[in-house]
Amino acid sequence: MKRIASNYHTVTLRFFLAACLAFPLLFACSHQPVYPTAGRVGPNIVIDPASLTPEIPQFYTYHYQGKNISYFVLKVQDKVLSFFDACASCYTHKRGYRYENGSVTCRNCNVKFSIFNLEKGLGSCYPLKIEGRMENGKYLIPVAALEYAADKF
Repeated sequence: MKRIASNYHTVTLRFFLAACLAFPLLFACSHQPVYPTAGRVGPNIVIDPASLTPEIPQFYTYHYQGKNISYFVLKVQDKVLSFFDACASCYTHKRGYRYENGSVTCRNCNVKFSIFNLEKGLGSCYPLKIEGRMENGKYLIPVAALEYAADKF
């Protein structure tokens, strides 16, 4: 009888330890990844459009007051566009988007958006647009615009 009780406690202890080790792993991938930082000159993030692969978003992270503000820059046809890695409806989950096969997909609700339609910004799960601009052959994103959206991250 003692052997059965001992085996029961051993199995219970092993299960408990395995659960304790697995629990953090379940949530480790649930949050938004941290990406490389882009160059900054004065009040702007500076992106060289020549470094962008056409039709594939390049993700970046800007660090501000302990927050990782992620965004992506995309070259589509003759335009460079930028978006936060967050949306109006799912940002509270802090999971962002992933790119696959010509679309960005919300990591929270799995809604897909073609990169060719992102600029239209239809729906509540669309990535929030960042107003950047081309100047002297570089794409500039105001740092103030990133900092203003810190509450989304």
